Amino acid sequence: MREEQIVIIGAGPCGMSAAIELMNKGYDPLIIEKGNIVNAIYHYPTHQTFFSSSEKLEIGEVPFIIEERKPKRNQALAYYRDVAKRKELRIHSFEKANVITKENDVFIIETEKIHESKKITYRAEHLIIATGYYDSPNYMGIKGEELDKVLHYFKEPHPYFDQDIAVIGGKNSAVDAALELEKAGARVTILYRGSEYSKSVKPWILPEFEALVRNNKVSMEFNASLVEVREKEIVYEVLGEQKTIPNDFVFAMTGYHPDHSFLTKIGIQIDQQSGRPTFNADTMETNVENCYIAGVIAAGNNANEIFIENGRLHGAMIANSVIKKAKKPTD
Repeated sequence: MREEQIVIIGAGPCGMSAAIELMNKGYDPLIIEKGNIVNAIYHYPTHQTFFSSSEKLEIGEVPFIIEERKPKRNQALAYYRDVAKRKELRIHSFEKANVITKENDVFIIETEKIHESKKITYRAEHLIIATGYYDSPNYMGIKGEELDKVLHYFKEPHPYFDQDIAVIGGKNSAVDAALELEKAGARVTILYRGSEYSKSVKPWILPEFEALVRNNKVSMEFNASLVEVREKEIVYEVLGEQKTIPNDFVFAMTGYHPDHSFLTKIGIQIDQQSGRPTFNADTMETNVENCYIAGVIAAGNNANEIFIENGRLHGAMIANSVIKKAKKPTD
């Protein structure tokens, strides 16, 4: 069994920020990550442009300098790799935390090395959970959703050239996917429950998208709900009327949610209505003593409440709480 003072689950920007803040206080936290660093950003669409400016994505006082104001996915990946190297963060990549329990005021963390089938057990005085939510898509609960043609992540448009594509949703991820798919030669239909364009759609892409819809390059169905997915078609409903159209692939851009089961097994209480964990807003400590949360997982079901630009600030709050409660390591 390996002894650690502080273990952080998740090497996203918020987990890395927490680690840096703790290192600034004299601690040497270990980050455990089932993928590699900023794994969620890696899974963003290849040509994704961030809504936030580069300075609002900075962590650890490391400048994020680019020519444009808003960075692209590949620039963010390079930046966070650079931060991890500069700050010499202790990160165990491709190691999954399977079981976490608390015994006699100490956290027992059982992990498994994904590519080695090697199991490791850690003891830690403090635990920080910064796992995000991108691994758990919101399912639609409809017939045919289990088919391989139904996808919850969009990466690149090329494989869908000359294919009939349905995109479910009407916010940024759906509009971004539709734009790229249309440019790659796909025939795109968007099904959106709303009655008009979402106000959250990035203002610099909405005019281009509206033009595609006006010119019949993309079919936009408002007040629409997907009813069934079949091998070569889909059935959807608009204001009580059912329609059937040809379909090869469905991109269900219906959002994501935190893994509540992971939290509740540790003993963290979850508000059933909001999905929000119980925590102190000043320290980010949960109802389980010495267990903290960082990043979007604190927002519960409302993933639009916390982003990198404000979730990165949780680390300082956590570090201040830890140093007040625990003895500083010997220099």
